[in-house]
Amino acid sequence: MANLLVTGAAGFIGSNFVHYWLQHYPQDRIIAYDLLTYAGNRENIAMLESDPRFRFVQGDICDTALVEQLLKGESVDTLVHFAAESHVDRSISGPDAFIETNIIGTHSLLKAARQTWLQAGKEAEHRFHHVSTDEVFGSLGAQDPAFDENLQYQPNSPYSASKAASDHLVRAYHHTYGLQITTSNCSNNYGPYHFPEKLIPLCLINILLGKQLPIYGDGKNIRDWLYVEDHCRGIEGILQNGRIDQTYNIGGNNEWTNIDIVNLLCDLVDEFFQQDETLAQRFPEAPAANAKKSTSLIHYVTDRAGHDRRYAIDASKIMDELGYKPRESFETGIRKTVQWYLQNESWWRALLAR
Repeated sequence: MANLLVTGAAGFIGSNFVHYWLQHYPQDRIIAYDLLTYAGNRENIAMLESDPRFRFVQGDICDTALVEQLLKGESVDTLVHFAAESHVDRSISGPDAFIETNIIGTHSLLKAARQTWLQAGKEAEHRFHHVSTDEVFGSLGAQDPAFDENLQYQPNSPYSASKAASDHLVRAYHHTYGLQITTSNCSNNYGPYHFPEKLIPLCLINILLGKQLPIYGDGKNIRDWLYVEDHCRGIEGILQNGRIDQTYNIGGNNEWTNIDIVNLLCDLVDEFFQQDETLAQRFPEAPAANAKKSTSLIHYVTDRAGHDRRYAIDASKIMDELGYKPRESFETGIRKTVQWYLQNESWWRALLAR
C-alpha cells in the first residue's frame, strides 16, 4: 500500500492522474492537494469525495508547514508534483505568478519533503516525482531531431523558464541532500477536464458556440500531442520502475501543426452533428447546426511574443527502459476528447460562467 500526495490534483493532468491511479491501484490512498485557483476545479474530482481512499486538502504548495504536516500525518511515501502555472500567454502578461508557483512553490515542496523524509530521525522510503514540460528545451527547427533528455535547456518564455528552474531545483535536492527524485518532461496533453483556455478545448467549445477560432500567426507551429491517460501511464511506469535521479521524456509521437489540429476538430464536430440531430438543438449557434462548415470560424490573429515554432519529444528512453508506449493515436484520442466534451457540457459551461 502506498500513500500519495498529488499536488495540482484538481487541475487537468493532476485530476486525470488521480482517477487513473485509484482505478488501477485500489489498495493505495491519495491526498489530493490543490489551491483551487482559476485552473483548479473541484468538480474534476468531486465524484471521489466519498471514496475512503481519497482525501482532498485545499492548500498552497508555498505553505511548507501544511505540506510537511500532511506528509507526516498521512504517512506519505510518494509525492507527485503537478501543480504549476502553465499557460504561456498568461506568463507573458503576468510572469510573477509563474515565478511564485513554479519556482518558489516547488522549492517549498522540496523543503517539506527533505524535512519529513531525510531529517525526521531516520531516512524513510520515499519518492518525489516532478512533472515538467518539453518547453524547457526551447524551439526546434523543421529538420531538427526531437528533444531528448540530454539536450541543453533553452527556455523562451517566463513559463518555460520557471519550469526549467524548478527542474534544476529538484535535481539539486537529490545531489545535495539525497532526496529520491525522478522527473518527467511531457509533450502537450489533451483529453478530458482540459481547461478551456488551451488550444483544443478552446477551439472545440468555440465551434459549438459559433465563435471565432483564433489561430496565431500562420498556424504552422508544431506540437507533439499526448493523450492525458497515456501521460498518466508514463508516470506510472516511472514511479514503479524508473531509476532515481533520472529524467524521462513522455511523448505521444504525434506532431501536428496548429492549423491541422483545428481543421481536424472542425471536421470531427461536423461529423458528430451529421450523426446526431440533437446536437443542432443543443448548440444552435454552431455552423454545423446551420448547414455551414465549422472551418468558416477560423480566424488568423497576430502571433504571440516568443512563440516557439516546434516541439517534438524523443521518448525512446522511457520506451526502451520501462516498456512505455502510447495507446492512443491522435486520431483516436481526439475523437474520445470531442465525445467527452459533448457529453459533459455542464462541466465546461460552468467554467465559462465562472
